[in-house]
This record gives sequence, C-alpha cells and structure tokens, in this order.
Amino acid sequence: MEGVNSEILKEICIVRMPFGKYQGTILADLPVSYLEWFNRKGMPPGKLGMQLATVYEIKLNGLMELLIPIRASLR
Repeated sequence: MEGVNSEILKEICIVRMPFGKYQGTILADLPVSYLEWFNRKGMPPGKLGMQLATVYEIKLNGLMELLIPIRASLR
C-alpha cells in the first residue's frame, strides 16, 4: 500500500499503552472514544503520539481490516 509504513502498522499491533486509563492495552485495541479525547486534547509528543494518531485515523476511516493480516502474522 503506497504511503503506508508497514513497520508502523506492525508496531501499533504490538506496542501497549504505557500510561493512563488503558495502560497495558495494545494501541490498536484502544477505544475510539479514548483516541478522540487525545485528538481534542493533543496527542502525546514523539513516537507514541504518532502511533496513536495513526490508530485514530485507521479507526476513524473504518480501516481496521488493514491490521488483520498483520495481527495474524504476529501470532
């Protein structure tokens, strides 16, 4: 897929939320309401913010099926 870094997609299926209400939850599994809150308040700085923004865009646009083959390959 053009313009999408597959390494970022892999990371959001592995990396867990390091703090907050959903600490320990895989980023791709965070509820959209939590991602919307970050979008309103401001994403965290750095790589985590980029990863959360990516998950938000995927969920917002109904593209979670993109992660199915990635998750299957990680099992």
